[in-house]
Amino acid sequence: MGDRPPTYDAEPTALPAADPRLLDGLVADTVLDGARYGAFTLRAASVRGDSARYRGEHRRDALLTARFGAGEGALLLVAVATGARAAEGAHLAAADACRWIGGAVGRSHARLAEDIRAGRRGDLKSGLHRLTDRSFGRLRARAAELGVPPEEYTASLRCLLLPADHACRTRVFFGVGAGGLFRLRDGGWQDLEPSLPDVLSGEPVVGYGSPPLETREGDRLTMDLGVPTPPSPHIDAPVPPPAEPFRFRASVARPGDTLLLCSSGLADPLRGEPALAGELAERWAETEPPGLAAYLADTQLRVKGYADDRTACAVWEA
Repeated sequence: MGDRPPTYDAEPTALPAADPRLLDGLVADTVLDGARYGAFTLRAASVRGDSARYRGEHRRDALLTARFGAGEGALLLVAVATGARAAEGAHLAAADACRWIGGAVGRSHARLAEDIRAGRRGDLKSGLHRLTDRSFGRLRARAAELGVPPEEYTASLRCLLLPADHACRTRVFFGVGAGGLFRLRDGGWQDLEPSLPDVLSGEPVVGYGSPPLETREGDRLTMDLGVPTPPSPHIDAPVPPPAEPFRFRASVARPGDTLLLCSSGLADPLRGEPALAGELAERWAETEPPGLAAYLADTQLRVKGYADDRTACAVWEA
């Protein structure tokens, strides 16, 4: 899509250079996953961008899908991270960010699932903010171990929490850094990403402790503007927490909704190329979610001028 064909080939060209001593640091070109629980179906894919495929570079995006617990009390985590551009260990930092937030959520999954079902948004926000700060504290400590600047060993991190309980349709988003959060409803895309200029200019932001104000869609939104949480005594934090604001959104899904969490590699063309947004809306308007192969093909629709890694996690509501 776009005014002319994309620059690079549509298929992988070169593999990244491998170190025989560090083979566990290799990253596959493509990762694909899916599941069905309760009222939702999950599809997730992470694909190396056309530019990285041509140059033989690692995929800087990392994807983690994990289920913690069993039965109605289970909680699904989807984590998407993107390493710093042009940083040598970007793919490793992204993988660490996903792994560490996954471990933190997994250890607290029972309490988090209960808070989601009970609608305790204040507890959720503060708890997830703390877990996120600790994960970034570990990234900074790892950067110090490697002897690299902390801004080179870091990542954008965005996550979804999805309760397996079929009676609970609350979907929780949280994270730090660039990317996108969209909802396909009634055939059209809604950009759910908080607008930083509006917040910084003093527009009201609904927080956990506020009265139960809602958007027209019944959503509530809160954001913390980079106010650091005191670091845990168990985390080595040689530099301050990330300057990026912590983002949080909890909303109740409607039947027929499709929620899309993605890295900048897909968020940017979705915002910048209306033809892509329209094509995906048409493909995903069906009641039945696409299969894994069809979903992968959908996420790889190519747009001239956009050649970064793409990671996309979509949740279809029955």
